[in-house]
Amino acid sequence: MPNASASSQDAARRTVVERMSDLEFMVTRTFDAPVHIVFEAWSKPELFQCWWVPKSVGMKLVSCEMDVRTGGSYRFVFSHPAFDQPMAFFGTYKEVTPNRRIVWSNDESDQGAVTTVTFEENAGKTLVTYHELYPTKEALEEALAGSAEGLPEQFAQLDALLASG
Repeated sequence: MPNASASSQDAARRTVVERMSDLEFMVTRTFDAPVHIVFEAWSKPELFQCWWVPKSVGMKLVSCEMDVRTGGSYRFVFSHPAFDQPMAFFGTYKEVTPNRRIVWSNDESDQGAVTTVTFEENAGKTLVTYHELYPTKEALEEALAGSAEGLPEQFAQLDALLASG
């Protein structure tokens, strides 16, 4: 019977990616950690940079600046051997409610999404819901074909970080 329990836990933790409309998608995953620990992994640069970049893509997060508060900003700089120049992604935190919600804008282009992450604790586990809303159908399509594909790997990396204590 222990195998049935282990597979139930794996199913509960797996990442689910769903297209919600022509402009938005949502990702959910339950983490085996209390909400304050999961929130820290999203709001402290030294933790965030440990899991945010999918290892399989060969990119490196060379700079991670985060002022996670309502009105604060972020700037991430990535490098990759195939790119001549580093790539910067930046924006503003529109709403931050500790241990409950983070909303940020992606301001590097006029096609950037508004990202909302919510955190819900239940019995010592935390359900994370990651939602992105794009200004155009084309921007969503590009995201789904690119960066969104990495989210299950990113969330698995976050799971490993949380498990490591």
